[in-house]
Amino acid sequence: MGILDGKRILVAGVTMDSSIGFAVAKIAQEQGATVVISNFGRALGITRRIAKRLPVEPAVLELDVTDDDHLAGLADALGEHVDGLDGVVHSIAYGNPETLLGGKFLDGPWPDVAQAVQVSAYSLKSLSTACLPLMSSGGSIVGMTFDAGVAWPAYDWMGVAKAGLESTSRYLARDLGPQGIRCNLVSAGPLKTLAAKAIPGFEDLEAMWSTRAPLGWDETDHGPTARAVCALMSDFFPATTGEIVHVDGGFHAMGA
Repeated sequence: MGILDGKRILVAGVTMDSSIGFAVAKIAQEQGATVVISNFGRALGITRRIAKRLPVEPAVLELDVTDDDHLAGLADALGEHVDGLDGVVHSIAYGNPETLLGGKFLDGPWPDVAQAVQVSAYSLKSLSTACLPLMSSGGSIVGMTFDAGVAWPAYDWMGVAKAGLESTSRYLARDLGPQGIRCNLVSAGPLKTLAAKAIPGFEDLEAMWSTRAPLGWDETDHGPTARAVCALMSDFFPATTGEIVHVDGGFHAMGA
């Protein structure tokens, strides 16, 4: 018996089997959940192929969180596979690496910044409200962040977008709590994902963890992060909302 037995969970933003979303979907299934995953555009074909590598091949939906039609039809699309939702995982972020990352903070153009904020922060609200019709019995929403309390090398406007995400999560916790819906974030250390590879200079961030994380840190192991997400979707955190859970080997608590 797993901690997610009987739970119905949407994991939005699964591309490769090296993504955090894929690791979450895998562990959620192992813990007893029925999982639906999503992606959109050209990446959707990749998602459909890698879905076959999960313990149970899940339904795959096309979902662009910036497309109003996709959001409006999400509850119906999910309803073809599950009769409700107990959990939603937001594993979605994007910032143009050519204009917003790698030391380009002072030059970042507004259209690209606006896109990064919409995809990486506002979409947590968009996705959550689109799923509300299927969450009449309450549930848990969990998003992914990278500690936005400080300025990082190379991260630039994605750091601003993540700060927006963290604030959005707190306001969702406030407004959805009366409906029995919790909203929390997991702040992971640097992990080798497709998104990380797109960030110029991201290896400089990775290098910090080798000496400052008291528990150590394996940037190739998505398991600890995925297990934290699944724990927050379980019934073991019934009174926790608006929280940011750090899964970074303890790095965030250390000084210089």
